[in-house]
Amino acid sequence: MSQYDLIVVGAGIVGLAHALAAARLGKRVLVLDRDAQANGASIRNFGFVTVTGQERGKVWELAMRSAARWREVAPLAGIPIEQQGLLLTAQRPEAVAVIDAFLETEMGRDCLRLDSTALAEHWPMVRGGLAALRSPHDLRVESAQAIPRLSAWLAAAHGVEFAYGVAVHAVETGRVETSRGVHQADAVIVCPGDDWASLFPEVYAEAGITRCKLQMLRLAAPNWRLASPVMSDLSMVRYLGYADLPEAAALRQRLDAEEAAALAYGVHLIAVQSADGSLVVGDSHEYAATPGPFSSTAIDGVMLDAYAQVLGTPPAVIARWTGTYASAAGHSIVRTPAEGVRLVVVTSGTGASTSFALAEDVVAELYGKH
Repeated sequence: MSQYDLIVVGAGIVGLAHALAAARLGKRVLVLDRDAQANGASIRNFGFVTVTGQERGKVWELAMRSAARWREVAPLAGIPIEQQGLLLTAQRPEAVAVIDAFLETEMGRDCLRLDSTALAEHWPMVRGGLAALRSPHDLRVESAQAIPRLSAWLAAAHGVEFAYGVAVHAVETGRVETSRGVHQADAVIVCPGDDWASLFPEVYAEAGITRCKLQMLRLAAPNWRLASPVMSDLSMVRYLGYADLPEAAALRQRLDAEEAAALAYGVHLIAVQSADGSLVVGDSHEYAATPGPFSSTAIDGVMLDAYAQVLGTPPAVIARWTGTYASAAGHSIVRTPAEGVRLVVVTSGTGASTSFALAEDVVAELYGKH
C-alpha cells in the first residue's frame, strides 16, 4: 500500500482542478482513472470556458474565477488559448432587449454593445444581426489537447501522480480499493462525472442525477476567422444569466412559435473555431438515464439550421460525435459520504467553465483553509 495526502478519483477537468488546488497547498496527490486516457465529457465538448450567460450569482462568480485560472495555467501547461471573449448576436428585437437588460447588470461589466452597423463592419460573416453583445470574459481551448497537457503539467510541475486504467471499487475514510490494489490517503475526492454505478449510487439517486447527451459537429474551414465563439438568440433562453431576466420572457414566447424543433431538442448555437480554421458547432440536449449511442440526423439538421441563420451556408461536415454528462437541477453537488471523503459532481454541463474555482473552494473547506 502507498500513502498520499489526497487521492482524486477521476482525471477529467473536475478531477484535475482538484488535483491542482491540493498540489498548490503542498499536498502529495494521486489521480486515478479507469480509462487509459481522457475520453469523456471533458474532451467531447467545445473547450469553451463560458462566463457570460452563466447563472447570476455564485455560478457566474465561479466562472469568472475559473477563467482567470485558465488564463494563468494555460501558458504554463503549453495550452494555446484559441479564442478570447464571446460574440452574442441578436437576430430578433426581443433578443436585443435581453442584451440591453443584461448590460445593465453586474454581469455586463466590461461588455460592449454593438449595433448592426458595427456588427456588419467587424463581423461580416454574421447574417442579419440587429445588435450584439461583445464580452471579454470567455475563452476557448482545444479540449482534446488541453486535458492531456494539463495532466502532464500537473505531473511535471507539481509532482501529481497519475494511474490510468485503474478501476476504483470502493472508497472509505483513508482508503481506496482499486483493480490494482489498495491505496491509503488522508483524504479522497471522488469526481466520477456521470458514472453513478460504481461509487455512491445512493447519492446520485438522492440528487436526481440523470445523463444529458449532446451532439457535436466539426465543419470544414470557411474563408473567414472568428475572433471569439459565437452564440445567438436560442442561447438567451437556455443560459440562465440571460433566461432569468424578465426581458427573456418575450423572446421565449417568440421562439416557442418559431423554433419549436430547436427547443424540443435543446439546440442552441455555439460556433467556435480551431487553429486549423475548422469550426466546432453545436449543441443539443437529450436527457435519459442511458441515452442512445447514436447521433440523430434530425438533430444535426436543426443544429445546422441554427448555424445557417447566423453564419450562412454551413461548410461540409467533417466529423460528428456525441458526449454525455451528469445532469440535475442546480450547478453541482458536493457531498461528504464518509469522513475525509468528498463526492463532487458538476451537474450543469459547466465543468470546463467552473471547475477550477469550485475545486479551490472544496479543497479549502476540506483542509480548513477558509
